Amino acid sequence: MEYKIGKTRIILKTGDITEEDTQAIVNAANSTLMGGGGVDGAIHRKGGPSILEECKKIREKEYPEGLPTGEAVITTGGNLKAKYVIHTVGPVCHGKFTEREEKLLYNAYYNSLKIAKENKVKTISFPSISTGAYRCPIYNAAKTAIRAAVDFIKKENYLEQIRFVLFTEEIYEKYAEALKEIIDEI
Repeated sequence: MEYKIGKTRIILKTGDITEEDTQAIVNAANSTLMGGGGVDGAIHRKGGPSILEECKKIREKEYPEGLPTGEAVITTGGNLKAKYVIHTVGPVCHGKFTEREEKLLYNAYYNSLKIAKENKVKTISFPSISTGAYRCPIYNAAKTAIRAAVDFIKKENYLEQIRFVLFTEEIYEKYAEALKEIIDEI
């Protein structure tokens, strides 16, 4: 599924984010930035040790207590097709999605887009942040992700392409439903 707002194409697809050839991919990281399971572990494994080395430096210099939820940082893409990895921490929902979780998740997407622009990135791929081990309801998370992207596009109109690379068909369907709903509001 694809939709264009301004000069930016929003693309939904199923796949493996580590295989994306956009200039940047987004890592659904944990606050330690040291790798982990799911998307985070896959990006660190495939990207190689240079990503971890940069993450260690970020922790030492900028975030000794860990990257706060909703914030984002950028590193090399290492061995990935993408030149950069933008690491962001989404909220832990435990199946609930309150106003607090929504705001933190929105910030994770929006701040990732801001860092992309600051680093002259024109194409970016996102996973479905916080919907795996952090258990945010997929439809709510999808609406929040797409709303953050649309808000950024309306304000900045800078990016050429924002991809949402979704791991399963079920997640894809929820994102497609959310995208249609938000487009109808525009």
